[in-house]
Amino acid sequence: MQKRTLDLRTIKALAVDLDGTALAPGAVLTERTIRAINACREKGLAVIIATGRAIEAAERFRLPLGVTGPMVYYNGAVVADMPGGKILSATLLDLEAVNFCIDLSRSTGVYYQVFLPGTTENPRQRLVAERPGAERDMYHNHTGIQAEIGDLKEAIAAPGLTGCIKSMFLAEPEVQDAIRPKIEERFGKSLYIARTLRTFLEIMNPNVSKGEGLKIALQRRGLEAAQVIAFGDEENDLPMFGATGFAIAPANAKESVRNAADLVIGPNTEDGVAVFLEKTFL
Repeated sequence: MQKRTLDLRTIKALAVDLDGTALAPGAVLTERTIRAINACREKGLAVIIATGRAIEAAERFRLPLGVTGPMVYYNGAVVADMPGGKILSATLLDLEAVNFCIDLSRSTGVYYQVFLPGTTENPRQRLVAERPGAERDMYHNHTGIQAEIGDLKEAIAAPGLTGCIKSMFLAEPEVQDAIRPKIEERFGKSLYIARTLRTFLEIMNPNVSKGEGLKIALQRRGLEAAQVIAFGDEENDLPMFGATGFAIAPANAKESVRNAADLVIGPNTEDGVAVFLEKTFL
């Protein structure tokens, strides 16, 4: 893809991935990044969080940034208006795929967890897994969310449940590489499968992506794609690159993401996003 030129006169918003991009290693939001994003917001730029994280897991980063309005969560499966949390859009994963992945998890022993949508009686989303273990603890340490333990077949058979927000296998990359072809052989391209962190393999509705979620958020905000810069480091950020006028990857991003970006900036270990914002807008 031909690299695009950044025209600052047209930019009105920033769409920012969290893990690996705005966050330093260890899921740390540095003071420098907080200052830079707050300063951009005060200058009139809209800031849209676009993350694979659940709403609850992203709140500790959204709050110090002071950003409000439509945000993209669960890789685009949910768009929510913050701070109230009103769901503006939800694109659910078919239960047939979830059933298949539960069986795959049981037969292989690979840890699997599912995000269930809220109900009218209880709007809070739930995370359910079938067993405790190091993977569950690691996810809790990373996100602040700990999966409930229960029978996943029973959980997805709840009355009125038509689908799930997303599901995840947590395993080393070589284990993911062994189970991913089994899912793709069964469902082909009828699922959206993405490695979002080194040990996260996420399965979602095929119509889900950060790009589609961002389109909804931009429409709600009255913004056009050409007015937005996207920042991301993983393969789940690539659809967002195509839904904005300019795309930026940190130097720590995957090679395919760096190649797709219009500009590569400093790594997240060196506050690459903050440095770019300071030099460009502040």
